[in-house]
Amino acid sequence: QLQLVESGGGLVQPGGSLRLSCAVSGFTLDYYAIAWFRQAPGKEREGVSWISRRGLSTDYAGSVKGRFTISTDNAKTTVSLQMNSLKPEDTAVYYCAAATSSFWNVLWYRKSNYNYWGQGTQVTVSS
Repeated sequence: QLQLVESGGGLVQPGGSLRLSCAVSGFTLDYYAIAWFRQAPGKEREGVSWISRRGLSTDYAGSVKGRFTISTDNAKTTVSLQMNSLKPEDTAVYYCAAATSSFWNVLWYRKSNYNYWGQGTQVTVSS
């Protein structure tokens, strides 16, 4: 059974950093794309970052490009999101999601491409 479990959220001051982790089980990252989404109160869930199968490609939402970095570990069991220079507008619940079917890479941000989701981890950026 495919499972994704996020961790690493918390409270951080503006300009600070956090590292989120998405531990996967029941599948290998060689065969499934993984994305990070976030949802702020009263807003739609939005794509933050994506890494393709085998980690060959990555992409980021414009609002986080240059500040966030997505990566996988050597064991291919964890996908991390390093978040630097955090801003109050980054406050949201962050989710990782897995896609078991192929899709056009340029459409990585579409929620409908992903059929497995973690439970989410809260990130709050506030002074």
